[in-house]
Amino acid sequence: MLVRVGLTLALIAALALALFLYARNWAPDRGDYPVQGLSVSSDNGPIDWGTLAAQGADFAYIRAAKGADWRDPAFAANWRGVRTAGMRYGAMLEFSLCRLASDQATRFMTTVPRDNAALPPVIRLAFDPTCTARPGRDLLLSELNTLVNLVESHAGKTVLLNVTEDFDKRYDVGSGINRTLWLDGNFFPPDYATRRWVMWTASDMRHIDGIDGPVRWDVVAP
Repeated sequence: MLVRVGLTLALIAALALALFLYARNWAPDRGDYPVQGLSVSSDNGPIDWGTLAAQGADFAYIRAAKGADWRDPAFAANWRGVRTAGMRYGAMLEFSLCRLASDQATRFMTTVPRDNAALPPVIRLAFDPTCTARPGRDLLLSELNTLVNLVESHAGKTVLLNVTEDFDKRYDVGSGINRTLWLDGNFFPPDYATRRWVMWTASDMRHIDGIDGPVRWDVVAP
């Protein structure tokens, strides 16, 4: 009996390890999604951009700021690194429900330089556990419209909205703001928004040479 239990546990452990290794190396097939890249921030630590480019990353979105008070300390270094590596690149602002849109736009504009070669900027809409504010939908959409207009005026490009499932479930951003959507969903294409997505975070656990630890791996709809 003990031998059988031991063998069962060993098989379960081996299966779990195999699934973990598969998940950390998985990415959507290039035949289905030819353009693939990643999102990075100071949380990822030092990045070897040349190695990333050699691994097949076509683009990178780099976190610039969070809310109105916090500038990503690695943004400037990552912005220089991705340009030197010859990859396409863009900036991301993590939206906060606890700060005015105008203040958040100011933080973004004073962090991200004007750059005609950059990809359209991204505003990420996700609940932050450090912010408990949950304004009504009308107020949220009004603030978000203000932020979108200010960021677009600075960048000279139309923004993308990276919306998490729980945020969209509460505010239905897709039907309230007429902008391109970027959705999240590990391994399976997401279907939670009212409009079709153009970008998809296919995995937030992929490992790739050039970065220590997992990264958010993103693909563009064909």
